[in-house]
Amino acid sequence: MKTIIEPFRIKSVEPIRMTTEAERSERLRDAGHNLFRIHADDVIIDLLTDSGTGAMSSEQWAGIMRGNESYAGAPSYYRFLEAMEALTGMTNVLPTHQGRASERILVEVIIGSGDTGRGLVVPNNAHFDTTRANIEHSGAVALDLLTPEGRDPARAALFKGNVDLERLEALLDERADDVPFVMVTITCNNNGGQPVSLENLQAVRSLCDRYDKLLFLDACRFAENAWFIKQREIVHQSRHVRDIARDQFALADGATISAKKDGLVNIGGVLLIRDDTLFERAGNLLILTEGFVTYGGLAGRDLEAMAIGFEEVLHEDYLRYRIRAVEYLGEKIAAGGVAIVQPPGGHAVYIDAADFCPHIPRHEFPGQALACGLYELGGVRSCEIGSVMLGEHADTELVRLAVPRRTYTKSHIDYVVEVVLELKARAQELRGYRIVEEPEALRHFTARFEPVEVPIAAGRADA
Repeated sequence: MKTIIEPFRIKSVEPIRMTTEAERSERLRDAGHNLFRIHADDVIIDLLTDSGTGAMSSEQWAGIMRGNESYAGAPSYYRFLEAMEALTGMTNVLPTHQGRASERILVEVIIGSGDTGRGLVVPNNAHFDTTRANIEHSGAVALDLLTPEGRDPARAALFKGNVDLERLEALLDERADDVPFVMVTITCNNNGGQPVSLENLQAVRSLCDRYDKLLFLDACRFAENAWFIKQREIVHQSRHVRDIARDQFALADGATISAKKDGLVNIGGVLLIRDDTLFERAGNLLILTEGFVTYGGLAGRDLEAMAIGFEEVLHEDYLRYRIRAVEYLGEKIAAGGVAIVQPPGGHAVYIDAADFCPHIPRHEFPGQALACGLYELGGVRSCEIGSVMLGEHADTELVRLAVPRRTYTKSHIDYVVEVVLELKARAQELRGYRIVEEPEALRHFTARFEPVEVPIAAGRADA
């Protein structure tokens, strides 16, 4: 059969409040034109993020009922630990409340806190926003080393998340003493959810060995990356995705994971560190800021759900459906003339906002204009990934349609397609934005915007 169906039945439903365009216009103004400030009840289809927004399975809910809330040494922790050891092959495992907590602890135990990282540089294929913020908070520089095809939205290469090996080697050759560790994000969120090949990871590992550098994975979407390896690297097509996932972790000295992605849970994170000394220091810091090492700021029921989620995410029927659902969304809007990052990634479709809104200059944030337009027109909440989020580090102006796991049906996706294509037909009506209020870091979460007024002569053809 050609149709790939959802490999589950719906057991519980949550109502969606169908707002009007007039209501959404008012909500947008009240929120300072920042979609992070919009009340979730005022959103029809929420594609802001795939982080912690998915639906959990009946087995996970059963695990939640079994959760043991002992402060130390709860059975739920040991079930979580067993699942992580089976998945990654690593025995030094710390639970955290989410991925950014793992990133903060990792950076502090290797680089330090305050300004201790000044003069240091941490290379990655492309740093996620919180990863970059934690590294830069230490004073170090977060350097993106994507390949040329990874920086070209229209180029349909198979592994656009790959690290540029020549640039990484040149960096290590010139400044090895300034590199505390190397990181690789799988899949690579900031350039369209693009995968990293196992061959590329092996080559990065070889460079790290040559220059005696630690290699850490940002492995939030490790299962989706493993699925792409199975589909696109011929030598791995007959292998089970579980074995490919384990191969990814085998190449690393540790990993940070937001379990809110491929852990299939609503809250939780993981920090993995092979080195016993670093792991002990990380555990001490975890106790200081998160909680004891056997719960890491989580309830026992969360640990149970994580243990089951990290097993369920490797079911190949699920991954086949998951990747195809995102691909379907990308194909439909691309067929309607909307430029997207090609090929569609594992967790999201990324619209090229600069192409969608060519009349809006970069300093007026075309991605923010597009994201606000999608919400106002159809109640679809998305996320700008461009000059608002990344500032001077933005190579492209993108809007991400992140698809929550096991949450929306095909008709929901078809509705999103209709909203995108209708807005495309009216794209000239979109206006740029200026920032009127912003914090020092991670401004996209809380900044406030106002539309840029278009002069009459510029906005009217008959003027």
